[in-house]
Amino acid sequence: MPTDAPQPSFVLIRPQMGENIGAAARAMWNFGLDRMRIVAPRDGWPNPAADALASGAGRLLDEAEVSDDVASGIADRTYVYATTARPRELTKPVFSPEAAMADAAARIGRGEKVAVMFGPERSGMENADIAHANAIITVPVNPEFPSLNLAQCVLLVGYEWRRAVEAAPDMVMQGQTIDAADQRDIEALARHYEDRLEEAGFFYPDHKADSMKVNLRNLWSRMALTRADTQMLHGVLRQLLRGKTK
Repeated sequence: MPTDAPQPSFVLIRPQMGENIGAAARAMWNFGLDRMRIVAPRDGWPNPAADALASGAGRLLDEAEVSDDVASGIADRTYVYATTARPRELTKPVFSPEAAMADAAARIGRGEKVAVMFGPERSGMENADIAHANAIITVPVNPEFPSLNLAQCVLLVGYEWRRAVEAAPDMVMQGQTIDAADQRDIEALARHYEDRLEEAGFFYPDHKADSMKVNLRNLWSRMALTRADTQMLHGVLRQLLRGKTK
């Protein structure tokens, strides 16, 4: 059964190869989308060639809604986007994928039923298809090579959908020992190195010693050290000194 998560339907218009339909299903499920619709598939439906490329997303193929024409495929939708890489003479709002999916999330939040149409692999949708849409999604691709594979386009729009509905940090630190060193850890490390370097005569000449110590202390402060890092650096210094005394 489809998930309960509110989401747009992804409508594949006259897809030509079962493998691309399967890859599109996989791309959809990567981002939690499972409402696939297929309009007039060239090789009929079901298509065994789609199963291998779905790679774990076969349920989407089993539950896909199949229609004979575009009008039937989107009949129950209240707002429809059409993806295209080529400029069109039709007068419509043109969104980037990011803006389109933010708009789609807002519309779905208001109770609207949204669909995104994707054209055939070889030439994309015809103007007659796009005339059914309320808006266009255009990807800023290389103008000398604008054509995207069907699954690539589905993946790109699916990614932007996920970004629109699920906040994600721009960067997180991962690992087994990620606890940040606090100021006591940093101070102990700085003092350890300063004392040992003092004993080794590193701070020379005397009139530069204070500024050298400040610069060294500032070095530790600039580093994003974990507690594990400070423990290792203490150990490094102890081992170096132990080797010197042997």
